[in-house]
Amino acid sequence: MKIKQYRSQFIEILAPIYGEEEAESFFYLILEDKHQLKRIDLALHPDLVFSEEEIKVWDSILAELKKEIPIQYLLGKTSFYGLDFEVNANVLIPRPETEELVEWIIESQKSVVGTENLKILDIGTGSGCIAISLAKNIPNATVFAIDVSEEALATAQKNADKIEVKVTFIDQNILETEDLQQEFDIIVSNPPYVRNLEKVEIKKNVLEHEPHLALFVEDNDALVFYRKIAELAQKNLSPNGKLYFEINQYLGNEMVELLQKMNFKNIELRKDIYGNDRMMKGSVQ
Repeated sequence: MKIKQYRSQFIEILAPIYGEEEAESFFYLILEDKHQLKRIDLALHPDLVFSEEEIKVWDSILAELKKEIPIQYLLGKTSFYGLDFEVNANVLIPRPETEELVEWIIESQKSVVGTENLKILDIGTGSGCIAISLAKNIPNATVFAIDVSEEALATAQKNADKIEVKVTFIDQNILETEDLQQEFDIIVSNPPYVRNLEKVEIKKNVLEHEPHLALFVEDNDALVFYRKIAELAQKNLSPNGKLYFEINQYLGNEMVELLQKMNFKNIELRKDIYGNDRMMKGSVQ
């Protein structure tokens, strides 16, 4: 079968679920991953064909996409801040909004003159996307990362090895931690922040396939992770240290109030590319 013909069928089947544009993007992601072919290759060579065996592979992927399994899990990878990360059902799929948080930290360090031996801690690292991206882009940084999931940490370690950066990964439940035992210049976290009441807004492919441990908090204590991490930051940030969070878009004011009550200074709330309150920073002095 000609690839162009299969492409039309593929998009027609998935368009009612994802929309035509996203279905088409899936097609080209798979085409590049499985065949090292891009959109331009298909345009230049419209008579390219799939073999019967190749069609079987595509049909199996198509069947999984119809179940709304995330394409990143089906391909086993995703791109984040210009790097390729392995992802699986044990870790969240990194989002563009989190790239903005990483960019904020990296850009803020460019203006710091003469910083040596910068120590960074990423709490709730998942795939390691934040910690690894910071280690890759801030050459003078020593980076540590914590997660409660052994499976997530194993994935993060694979990613660090593949991207060739050193990150010290620690198996630890941050809610049960009283002291981090050392001082950090930057503490960053994208902890669970989706309230159960917001599940109705979550797409099926996320709700049914991404790890709930990394997503959800109880409605009656949505800031539990932020409060705990801020308490630890009070003890374990260096005098000029900074605390960075990715946050629930609906709880920006509550987060500012939380950090104010805990006497953080220079509090800044930022919106993401979609115009939602999404990230913030504070310092201990």
